[in-house]
Amino acid sequence: MDREFSGATFDSRKIRPGMLFIAVKGENGDGHDYIPQALAAGAAGVIDGYDELDRTAREYRRSLKAKVVGVTGSAGKTTTKELLKAFLSRAGRTHATPENFNNHLGLPTTILNCPKDADFLVLEMGTNHPGEIAHLCDVAEPDCGLVTNVGTAHIEFFGDQDGIAREKGTLLARAKDFGAVSKENARLEILRGLCGPELVEVDPHPAWLAEALADVLPGAHNVSNAALAFAVAERFGVTRDQACAALADFALPGARWRVTERDGVTYIDDTYNANPDSMIAALDTLAATPCDGKRVAVLGDMFELGERSAELHRKVFDHAMKLGIPLVIGVGEESSKCLCHLVYKTLAPLKRKFRLDVSSGDLVLLKASHGMHLGELLQG
Repeated sequence: MDREFSGATFDSRKIRPGMLFIAVKGENGDGHDYIPQALAAGAAGVIDGYDELDRTAREYRRSLKAKVVGVTGSAGKTTTKELLKAFLSRAGRTHATPENFNNHLGLPTTILNCPKDADFLVLEMGTNHPGEIAHLCDVAEPDCGLVTNVGTAHIEFFGDQDGIAREKGTLLARAKDFGAVSKENARLEILRGLCGPELVEVDPHPAWLAEALADVLPGAHNVSNAALAFAVAERFGVTRDQACAALADFALPGARWRVTERDGVTYIDDTYNANPDSMIAALDTLAATPCDGKRVAVLGDMFELGERSAELHRKVFDHAMKLGIPLVIGVGEESSKCLCHLVYKTLAPLKRKFRLDVSSGDLVLLKASHGMHLGELLQG
């Protein structure tokens, strides 16, 4: 598109004069129906459909001076993206994926909202079917790529972890300058074979980062995420002191390890999403976190695990029980079949009696796929 514009949105209610309106068909409606409202609100033009969106975003990306960093992985994508954004902001103006706009609609929209004078553009890349990372790379043309880990999220669509590794590793293969992975990545050999340019293999346990994160974002998995983010940021001139300064006021968006207190009970709301790897990491962190009362884990169903769903749910609950967590509660069709202390097939009965199961001094983890709505336990 030749005309100048000042950002883009697929929500006609958010159009401001000079923006582009993205008209695409979605599950809940057709954006073409809202073109008149968008133009009346001052839209500079209309992007018609996904193909035009990809072309427009790719063309605009090529006009940017920003270094483009892609972030993918089975778990920890958003956390790592936010950490990388915080670190890189110490070296220059940084634009990053808002929330989890990491798919075929969100990624090109994020590109189109990147300021012309940005130095860095950090793009989260999600996938639940083979070929999606390649498509996102076609649009983003990343300068470097970061893979957080290779787990079992969305394994229903990839067959096994090797298939997941090949999908995630596409980002490393398509990165122009370098890629970054943990030295302890479960499929490191596969990722090494896929990476075209230089591959930076990162120590996931740096003591200085663990200390800096201790009161901000606890857990060994978060240290690993931060180590990857810093390894990339360091290549662009960010120092350890700058990274530590960035962590001083760091906070994750949304329901991601959000700590609140009510009536003396401390709640960890980590209900934005879940898969077996992030569940186990969260349980390990819960078990290591001091509290004056008992630890409680409320674990809901995880989605898109295919034929291995029952097995992977059992793995998570067995891990919780082996950790000796005093009260483990399962919620949902799959979770209620697992060994734990209390089970509920649906959320409603737990909501009615949940406050009776916890008391002052307790530390409560809420963790499940977003569609389980466990966060409702904190409402009212």
